[in-house]
Amino acid sequence: MIILMLNKTDLAPASFILNGVPGLEDMHVWISFPFCSMYVVAMVGNCGLLYLICYEDSLHRPMYYFLAMLSFTDLVMCSSAIPKALSIFWFHLKEISFDECLAQMFFVHTFTGMESGVLMLMALDRYVAICYPLRYSIILTNPVIAKAGLATFLRGVLLIIPFTFLTKHLPYCRGNIILHTYCDHMSVAKLSCGNVKVNAVYGLMVALLIGGFDILCITVSYTMILRAVVSLSSSDARQKAFSTCTAHICAIFFSYSPAFFSFFSHRFGDYIIPPSCHIIMANIYLLLPPTMKPVVYGVKTKQIRDCVLRILSGSKDTKSHSI
Repeated sequence: MIILMLNKTDLAPASFILNGVPGLEDMHVWISFPFCSMYVVAMVGNCGLLYLICYEDSLHRPMYYFLAMLSFTDLVMCSSAIPKALSIFWFHLKEISFDECLAQMFFVHTFTGMESGVLMLMALDRYVAICYPLRYSIILTNPVIAKAGLATFLRGVLLIIPFTFLTKHLPYCRGNIILHTYCDHMSVAKLSCGNVKVNAVYGLMVALLIGGFDILCITVSYTMILRAVVSLSSSDARQKAFSTCTAHICAIFFSYSPAFFSFFSHRFGDYIIPPSCHIIMANIYLLLPPTMKPVVYGVKTKQIRDCVLRILSGSKDTKSHSI
């Protein structure tokens, strides 16, 4: 038994080779252009949002604190994988050490889970703002917001840490070439010659615990919001209440649409959808939400739009008054 355990440990590779997009190796340079463009927009947009929320007094409110959490999460999420993908496309730097691969897996999965959790918190924020407007500032105090953000982060960390332990202790004897642009949990586990059923079941359980719970909370929140808005007598009040949720609904769409496609295609579309499509959609899942959310909130949110226009116009008043 001890010899078998030692042999399993010895079968851990020193490094992996990330193969990029299988079947489209000749197109890597062309694929890199939209990826790089989206990554630059995501970095500039989310850093801009963090700057505005930090320095503008009018944005020191619960809704924008949650938006800052979302921007930070998106920055870490896409930066965990996209720079390595671009280095593969441009410079053929495909090698990644075993420990670096595990670290990348941890950050990608932790912050995708945290993104879902922050979207859920933002739905609860909209529920409190619309259904209990007079108690909004009393319920969502700064300590409550900080604790909610910390709980969301710890949830992701505690649920994803077992991924790294399960993957680290698998025996690897099917080569070291990963058919992906980053270290996805199951893409790495498939290289093992051991039993990966625990990895697959745990991965599905985590997806249901995080995604299922968050989607349920979002659905319940918006059901209550819809009931409250419909009961308003004034059409102007209804329109104003709905308008405060538009940006968040768009953010949910951009986050969960590629996530659902990747989740179901991996489990039910292996024989229908080519591997290259799986890999591209996995990268779009990391790129599309961080790219589109700053654009959506910049267009749909008047306070953010006004702050941006004031800065672009060269106004000397860098601090705006609270609304």
